[in-house]
Amino acid sequence: MQTLIRQGRVQVNGSAGRPSQRLRPGDQVRIEIPDRAVAAPLEPEARPLDIVYEDASLIVLDKPAGLVVHPGAGIRRGTLAHALLHHAPEIAAVGGAGRPGIVHRLDRDTSGLMVVAKTEQAHRALVEAIQERRVHRTYLALVWGVPRSAMGSIDTSFGRHPRDRKRMAVLTHGGKPARTHWRILERLGLASVLEVRLETGRTHQIRVHLEHIGHPVVGDPVYGGRGKKQLSLGPGQRSLAEALLECLDRQALHAVRLEFTHPVNGNSLSFTRAAPEDFARALDLLRSQT
Repeated sequence: MQTLIRQGRVQVNGSAGRPSQRLRPGDQVRIEIPDRAVAAPLEPEARPLDIVYEDASLIVLDKPAGLVVHPGAGIRRGTLAHALLHHAPEIAAVGGAGRPGIVHRLDRDTSGLMVVAKTEQAHRALVEAIQERRVHRTYLALVWGVPRSAMGSIDTSFGRHPRDRKRMAVLTHGGKPARTHWRILERLGLASVLEVRLETGRTHQIRVHLEHIGHPVVGDPVYGGRGKKQLSLGPGQRSLAEALLECLDRQALHAVRLEFTHPVNGNSLSFTRAAPEDFARALDLLRSQT
């Protein structure tokens, strides 16, 4: 809106508006919103893909940590979408602009299983299945501390942080419902391995929910899993925490299992992929100290 005002596209009572102008009852505001520029088509980029399954309708792949799924703010090259266009050029016309074939996302620094549609029919069916919670996604999370209960569910309202719009948050008013189920797989003293199952799929949901219950994901730079946690540890544990974070330069979150019904032939599909090397090294370090 500030840009539109500076461009002279906002008039108040027939005169050019000013950014600092206060409006009064009865003022007439006219806003000219230009057509959104059509984004330039993505250029295919050759880069390796760890494909778990592929047929004429879809691809299931294991996304590495550090790879952005599709172009966004400040990121125009080197994404999974660019690599998919090189591997399967037919997906260029599938899904939304700039997101060819993309059905759901993983955060840049979250690794694990994703499904990508190769046809418009598969894309529509998979998006609908996710909305209706018929796609089951299970994650491994390494979190600080040991929860008191062996399992639990987190059910909250969820949305943008009221003061920091780059972050998501549990809200007391408004927002959308978000539900996460978890159970402890392994207790490792300083940290625990959780199996986490999403019932809803809000942005950053697992990371925010685990911070909400006091057990942020190890290595998470945004939601308390990195520097902040170390301040509360004793000297001995602090050195172990520092060594743990040297193993992991990202949040310890991995999409380990993906289950859904094939959008064309109706077959039940289930895929599992073990956590990558950095995650495994972190677990080995903790196990050696317990």
